[in-house]
Amino acid sequence: MPRRSPRTAIGCSMAMVAAKFLSAVLSQTRVKRLLSSEHFSVDGTLIEAWASPKSFKPKDGSGAPPGPGRNGERDFHGERRTNDSHASSTDPDARLYRKGRGKEAKLSFMGHALMENRNGLIVGAVATRASGHAERLAALALIEPHAERPQPITLGGDKNYDTKDFVMELRERAVTPHVAQNDTNRRSAIDGRTTRHPGYAVSMRIRKRIEEAFGWAKTSPGCARCATRGLPKVDWQFTLAMTAYNLIRLPKLLADPA
Repeated sequence: MPRRSPRTAIGCSMAMVAAKFLSAVLSQTRVKRLLSSEHFSVDGTLIEAWASPKSFKPKDGSGAPPGPGRNGERDFHGERRTNDSHASSTDPDARLYRKGRGKEAKLSFMGHALMENRNGLIVGAVATRASGHAERLAALALIEPHAERPQPITLGGDKNYDTKDFVMELRERAVTPHVAQNDTNRRSAIDGRTTRHPGYAVSMRIRKRIEEAFGWAKTSPGCARCATRGLPKVDWQFTLAMTAYNLIRLPKLLADPA
């Protein structure tokens, strides 16, 4: 079995420390009273990697060399670049990804957060490589510890989570999928058995609050573009930012007599 480099080992250790810090904050008796144990929301956000597009090179070493100079120009016109054939020489964990149609593809990671719906506190966070499946895979991992409880729970999410496989995975875990319906040129995996309940409409409204955590993390702690390289360190920075978001909100929530 190949040994990890010291840098990778340190990064993984940092990510574990950040996760334990988040758990320690949430486990405080006064904080636990603020948390919902039944209703949650999940979402993902792109985190731009600390890597230049020029570092995204063919894995086999082919391709035209850059122009002369320390920061030589590189012409990508007509070159098909994919994550299967190319990798960043600066940050091999970064992936070329675009969030939607018409948007620029960038070397990125994805940050994922699980929010409880009572007060909008983040109860789970993780960063992953960017991919079309990353949001759903991360959501299953984040909700798993809460799905082990005896009472039924709900999980809200946007249209990216409306797939047959994901909805089935949630129901197998006794989690009610309160995800937004995506019926554009397709059939939604969510039907009237779910949408007719008042709780579904509540989840649709509250789930959007998770964007407040992402917005704060991308401005104050600088998670719009992480100044670290490698997935373990990006995971550490993102999880720490989500914990800091909770810490900033907690004094007001704890002081509120309601």
